Amino acid sequence: MSYSSRLLEEAVEAFSRLPGIGKKSALRMAMYLIREDKSEMKTLFVEPVDQLISNIKFCEKCNNISDDDVCNICQDREHKAETICVVQSIRDVMAIEDTAQYKGIYHVLGGVISPLDGVTADDLNIDTLIERAQSDQVKEVILAISPTIEGETTIFYLSKKLKEAGVKITQLARGISFGGELEYADEMTLGRSLMTRTEYKLSEI
Repeated sequence: MSYSSRLLEEAVEAFSRLPGIGKKSALRMAMYLIREDKSEMKTLFVEPVDQLISNIKFCEKCNNISDDDVCNICQDREHKAETICVVQSIRDVMAIEDTAQYKGIYHVLGGVISPLDGVTADDLNIDTLIERAQSDQVKEVILAISPTIEGETTIFYLSKKLKEAGVKITQLARGISFGGELEYADEMTLGRSLMTRTEYKLSEI
């Protein structure tokens, strides 16, 4: 694609680095910014993005994104600390919260064990999960991880590590098809899978 402006080309290159954005979509976005009022675009786009990059934090307790050291879910008294829902990503937290079916707290692993991708257990937030599970306050840990091969490997690994903590270990009911990603499940299916979760047994593997 030929550009008459280096600045435009650089903007297109920047936008096209975003997930799911191709060069044509990136060009439309850049052209939109050029045509609109500059001060309004700064207010709508530049300032929020700058704030996001500069000030976003990760919760000290659950690793969720937060404006403060501890996220609003961990601070919310309606979310009971007796149950920890372990998820792969921050987007999974959002998906479960949208179901309005869960009132416990979360723990974001930051991925799943995937040797082919070079991701090992040491790369994930597992040690802090074990520490949290050993608290007298915690009664149940829900392994709400996408039912992929990597997800099942991670569930098996976590169940062995959590067994020593003496907590009840459960997993989502199989309303979500094998190979599916949790964040893309519809709210009804995800909510039903969460509410009808089953106890996880190592002998099932």
